[in-house]
Amino acid sequence: MTPRVPSAIAFRGLASLEVFNRRKSKKMVLKTELCRFSGAKIYPGKGIRFVRSDSQVFLFANSKCKRYFHNRLKPAKLTWTAMYRKQHKKDIHAEAVKKRRRATKKPYSRSIVGATLEVIQKKRTEKPEVRDAAREAALREIKERIKKTKDEKKAKKAEVVAKTQKTQTKGGAPKAAKGPKLGGGGKR
Repeated sequence: MTPRVPSAIAFRGLASLEVFNRRKSKKMVLKTELCRFSGAKIYPGKGIRFVRSDSQVFLFANSKCKRYFHNRLKPAKLTWTAMYRKQHKKDIHAEAVKKRRRATKKPYSRSIVGATLEVIQKKRTEKPEVRDAAREAALREIKERIKKTKDEKKAKKAEVVAKTQKTQTKGGAPKAAKGPKLGGGGKR
């Protein structure tokens, strides 16, 4: 037979077990920063902070990253840096991020200045033959208008020419052109 355990002890044991489980489920969140050279995570209390003369702050994971940064090495050329790995498509399976598809807006019609929605819909649904015929009629009208204005200009020009010819015949013979001026018009 098993010895009987008092209920208070059993309860205390159960309570401590729940507290333990609760603690285990909660995870502590640490504010990590990224190394400016390698791209590695830097946990609090770690890393080297460098402040440049222009007050820009750089955080490095270790002295190796700091040394390479000061020697002006490019992180893209070193195989162990995050930049190199990203450029050469390493660890892609680890960063399987879904690309969000943009919700495409469906086109809809609305009226414009000078044309209501009904007029636009009617023009859209009319047959190409009708549209071509209307275009040809409009072109014909424009050509006729241009021809008419040209004819009017020609008629006006003919009237002006006729008037000038009449005035010249009334005046008689045209005057002779004056000869060259004589005299010393130069500097002395």
